[in-house]
Amino acid sequence: MRHGSSLARFQRTLVLFLAGAALGWFAWHWPAAPLLAIGGPAVIWVGLALVLGAEFLALGVVGRADPAPRPTARQLIRAWLASTWLNALVFGWWQPFRWNAIPDQLPASLRRPPRRGMVLVHGFVCNRGFWTPWLRLLRQRGVPFIAVNLEPAFGSIDDYPTIIEDAVQRITRATGTAPLLVCHSMGGVAVRAWLRTAGAAPRVHHVVTIGSPHRGTWIGRFSRVANGRQLSLGNAWIEELGRAMPAGAGAPFTCWYSNCDNMVFPVSGATLPGADNRLVPGVGHLALAYRTEVIARALALLEE
Repeated sequence: MRHGSSLARFQRTLVLFLAGAALGWFAWHWPAAPLLAIGGPAVIWVGLALVLGAEFLALGVVGRADPAPRPTARQLIRAWLASTWLNALVFGWWQPFRWNAIPDQLPASLRRPPRRGMVLVHGFVCNRGFWTPWLRLLRQRGVPFIAVNLEPAFGSIDDYPTIIEDAVQRITRATGTAPLLVCHSMGGVAVRAWLRTAGAAPRVHHVVTIGSPHRGTWIGRFSRVANGRQLSLGNAWIEELGRAMPAGAGAPFTCWYSNCDNMVFPVSGATLPGADNRLVPGVGHLALAYRTEVIARALALLEE
């Protein structure tokens, strides 16, 4: 596990600044103007909700021609409300302050029979803190795991295969068996970029992708950073990856996707030809990673 995370430092600074500004505003106006005092901090929450709401509206419009099942208005609203809380938790607590609270878990010596390990690969603008609920569960169950940090956070996806390679090598040495790779969002695309390297695919037991934009996403057009542009819908880099790594790139894939994914749409772009593509209706981009059936399936794959 890396001893530092530039993304965690940036997000921690941002959270502390916003918290300080909200508390300062509240103290300035309380008790003379209680509504105004409460309104200042509320603006931060409302701003987050509005940004996410715009994403869900875009999903509803852009996804009309998508062959995936269309979401209902009720599904979109419920996913939006849940995403507002979950985004605050992930980006306001787990990633800035808890990213290294649960260290990687590797056995001191090989077990007989060996216990298969897991490599967890996060997505765009995330770090290993994203996997906090997974890491707690894996630690409780004694499952060997490595959760990587893909940095530089806004670099090219082509920079990440060496990080994934190091994690796969370390957990294979520790367990004596090929690992399961579990990837969220951009992490699934990064793993496919790693699979282009010689001899990578035979060293993987299975790859699970969760809301990964395998064919890009419409919302990527607004990004101005390298990895964000590589995830835009139909860009040359991701099209070339699809030609080089067709039908799962020689490793077995399970691809989870949702018709309410507010970051990856058209949502069928989160599937791969020849993969075990599984739809979870009515959940947003982040929530998809914490669904009970997604976690249960990954744990079952460890035992296969």
